[in-house]
Amino acid sequence: MTKKFTKINEEFICGKCGAINPPADKTCRNHCRECLFSLHVDINPGDRASECHGWLIPRKIEISAGEMKSIQFECEKCGQISRNKIADDDNRQKLFEILER
Repeated sequence: MTKKFTKINEEFICGKCGAINPPADKTCRNHCRECLFSLHVDINPGDRASECHGWLIPRKIEISAGEMKSIQFECEKCGQISRNKIADDDNRQKLFEILER
């Protein structure tokens, strides 16, 4: 089975904190740039096929070559682990708070 990627990079309002999230510059945004939370709505990136709809809690920052590259999420409802690239305008204070945990 081949994973498919459906590019969706639209403005949205975060259901967790109410922040307005414009499209990302270099990646498809699947999480709030302010609180970093997301919703478990995809099976494959962008397909909106998941029935879970639990909150994806940002748990870990993945670092490569000394730079923060992606956020690892855990679904609070089903426990699935997923990742998304960090966008240039993601809240750096929140990213560092996750790193400190």
